[in-house]
Amino acid sequence: MTARVTILGSTGSIGQSTLDVISRHPDRFTVYALTAHSRIDLLAEQAARTHAAVVVVPDDAAAARFRAIWPAGASLPDVRVGAQALAETAADPGCDTVMAAIVGAAGLPGALAAARAGKRVLLANKEALVAAGSLFMGAVRESGAELLPIDSEHNAIFQCLPHDGRASAPQGPAAGVRRLILTASGGPFRTREWSDLHDVTPAQACAHPNWSMGRKISVDSATMLNKGLEVIEAHWLFAMPPDRINVVIHPQSVVHSMVEYEDGSVVAQLGQPDMRTPIAYGLGFPDRISSGVGLLDLATSGRLDFETPDLGRFPCLALAFDALRAGQTACIALNAANEVAVGAFLAGRLRYTAIARMIGDTLDWQAGQRAFAIDSIDDVLELDRRARAFCLSIDSAP
Repeated sequence: MTARVTILGSTGSIGQSTLDVISRHPDRFTVYALTAHSRIDLLAEQAARTHAAVVVVPDDAAAARFRAIWPAGASLPDVRVGAQALAETAADPGCDTVMAAIVGAAGLPGALAAARAGKRVLLANKEALVAAGSLFMGAVRESGAELLPIDSEHNAIFQCLPHDGRASAPQGPAAGVRRLILTASGGPFRTREWSDLHDVTPAQACAHPNWSMGRKISVDSATMLNKGLEVIEAHWLFAMPPDRINVVIHPQSVVHSMVEYEDGSVVAQLGQPDMRTPIAYGLGFPDRISSGVGLLDLATSGRLDFETPDLGRFPCLALAFDALRAGQTACIALNAANEVAVGAFLAGRLRYTAIARMIGDTLDWQAGQRAFAIDSIDDVLELDRRARAFCLSIDSAP
């Protein structure tokens, strides 16, 4: 049976890689819907090439642009507009697999809608778990949705755990597992001292040594806040407490993560640093399908190094562990503050070394707020809004 795929965020790097994998298996997959926020010309090209039935754009101006550049004589897809249309499309009965690849809090409603609708959710959006882990995993369990992580580290852990052929949400840690070990490249500043990073530029922070990624996630990799968010994700995905999740720096990015079992065995997943591998795994599960990724030549790699992260050089990683131990509201504040701080850094308004300070100040602010339960997506988005407002009010002087 052909799987009908919706890609939320089709013009980003994950979306484009997903389309590349799908194109290799026309007998297995068809594209049902594509969504984009700003790259409307690319969206139109993708929709024409894949014969997508639906596209979703953010506003009427984007819809008008899409229609204006659509090839003359070609069948126009259903053009839907706005955030509500995006969530409805994620839950649309016309598709059965949803790639949730929209970056940031904007991707949360669509990912949650897909989970509630019982889809196979290929999750590449961190905020669904970082900001709304309890809500999201509850929706997966209640609807019977399948959940396959697409981040290379979580996908690696998923591959190293036992499965019964279905990607169900766990009720507790997998039997016999002692700990999860997430690997991190260490980014471009792995060997530089914190005191030397005061004048780092956005171009330097985005120059990742192994992966080709967007600017925001590249900065997150440099600060290792990205790895901290992945620790929070791993907690929810695999029902694992924080003290049984470890991070190790592995600069070659060949070992994507590991699972250690109670008998002392360590199972690792290795591969090229190419996101098409986890995407193909998620699309094809439980089958293994071609991804277009080349062979891994370990002899050429020569050596595999591992080291403990220096929290003095990577304070954002420590802040993420602190937030996870503090609870869901702290995780929401952590994510919101990071998005604001990284945005300010990329715009030239904030020094690189001030990113951690801004996040820490926001976590301190959140800790002093009245405690309340996160019972709905509105609760998540309201705290996210308040945390961003506070973060924006902080003096960003060095």
